[in-house]
Amino acid sequence: MSKKAIGKIERLSVEHFKKPGRKLYLVPLLFSGGKSEKKVPKEYLAKVKIYWDEVEDRLDDLKAKVGKINRVYHELVNTGGEKGLKIIKNLNKRSYQITRKFFQEGGVLEAMENGNLVKESVDWARCLAAGLQSEKALRKISQFYIETVQKREEFITREIDKTLKDNEIGIIFIREDNNIKFPSGIEIFRIYPPILDDIHRYLRDFRPKGE
Repeated sequence: MSKKAIGKIERLSVEHFKKPGRKLYLVPLLFSGGKSEKKVPKEYLAKVKIYWDEVEDRLDDLKAKVGKINRVYHELVNTGGEKGLKIIKNLNKRSYQITRKFFQEGGVLEAMENGNLVKESVDWARCLAAGLQSEKALRKISQFYIETVQKREEFITREIDKTLKDNEIGIIFIREDNNIKFPSGIEIFRIYPPILDDIHRYLRDFRPKGE
């Protein structure tokens, strides 16, 4: 039995995206400081600002050339509409600004997560971060965490497949290290500003003062 093809993540031309079919723009979520912004290095925050400015410019350009955004998906958001917007506002101010703009233009904010699975994965992650002494406990909790994350990602795949209709354009804000197998028949266009490579290098080489 042949395996079902999954969505491809490619850097495709604008002309390609004018073809009929379901389309999804993937925007990597970057930490922007939030309530702890004062503790984050200013150099990093400056790079992140450039990143989000370039993401917004690219999305506006695609909207003008390809068409409006019909649906928005955001990691950790398990409810749509105005309630979902409030959740995003507390998660990331820049992805919130972009989502709000598309929402005001008629785009639909979809609930892409299962709230119980989100809470469970967060709890397991906290357990792992607690510095466990037992190797057996560490193995068990790691297994529970991985299984929960897999369930989350499978749920996300089903929700996108169910809600993104024929010839619609969606956008998803999600962490880079996800393993989501996007539904077949959906073209995935990764929004990847050049500054993102610079941010990766900065994080790789970053050493806190005093080390």
